[in-house]
Amino acid sequence: MEGEWESFLRQLTPEKLEELLRSRDYIPSRDLLMALYLALKLGKPLLVEGEPGNGKTELAKVLAEALGTELIRLQCYEGIDASQALYDWNYPKQLLAIRMLERSGDVESIEREIYSEKYLVKGPLLRAVTHRGPKPPVLLIDEIDRADEEFEAFLLEFLAEFQVTVPEIGTFRAERRPIVVITSNRTREVGEGLRRRCLYVYVTYPPKEREVEIVMRRVRGAERRLVEKAVDVVARIRASQEVLKKPGVSETIDWVQGLQALGYRDIDRRALEDTLSCLFKAREDLEAVSLDDLVGG
Repeated sequence: MEGEWESFLRQLTPEKLEELLRSRDYIPSRDLLMALYLALKLGKPLLVEGEPGNGKTELAKVLAEALGTELIRLQCYEGIDASQALYDWNYPKQLLAIRMLERSGDVESIEREIYSEKYLVKGPLLRAVTHRGPKPPVLLIDEIDRADEEFEAFLLEFLAEFQVTVPEIGTFRAERRPIVVITSNRTREVGEGLRRRCLYVYVTYPPKEREVEIVMRRVRGAERRLVEKAVDVVARIRASQEVLKKPGVSETIDWVQGLQALGYRDIDRRALEDTLSCLFKAREDLEAVSLDDLVGG
């Protein structure tokens, strides 16, 4: 018998998927939309690379919200290992249980009790595998490029099987494969093995028209003229060869919100000076640009 998720996938079209995303104010490019659509249809992980601040992480959040399912996030960082992603034991709770059960003197009973699932602290990957519901969860593996190659190899094995073995309990297998979105800011090159297992899309800065639409949707009440001028200024910053940490769409949104908060309805040098904290993330980048050129360009 066809379940809710299977029925949803069968009826899903690129147009319906775009409508779902837009209903949550996420405006995808055509290549991102089609890559996500095929990832859902084929049950494949989606690797999303690109500059920071262009909606890679937001894609997974919005997708989970639009589908009405759980978002499970695994934030990668330097030094992360498999145990931190999989599971741990609730040691204080186990110790308390041991003290309460010591009176029985039955060592085997104590071991069976303290190594049961109720004392298991599930990490993101085990939570994704043990998820129960009409729809699979969205598993966001964020900034995989920050993890080392050893963790990436472990992740590759997990994505092949979608199962987790806890020696004291047994093996947990996913009833439905999670929807996997993997993001990378390209601080290091992701391995070929992981790339081959995923569908791939590169997210770059949107053209002016789409960025204006994104900002207008995210900043309620913003005047279009102000947004268009802000997008033009941000484009000039991105075009500068001297600026290393270029502002993404998220910075454009923050900037327009900042301008609104200060009551600015136009962008002049004073408005720019008062809101530089929204656009620049490094002193060197701030010193590399001319504020007069940005405003007057």
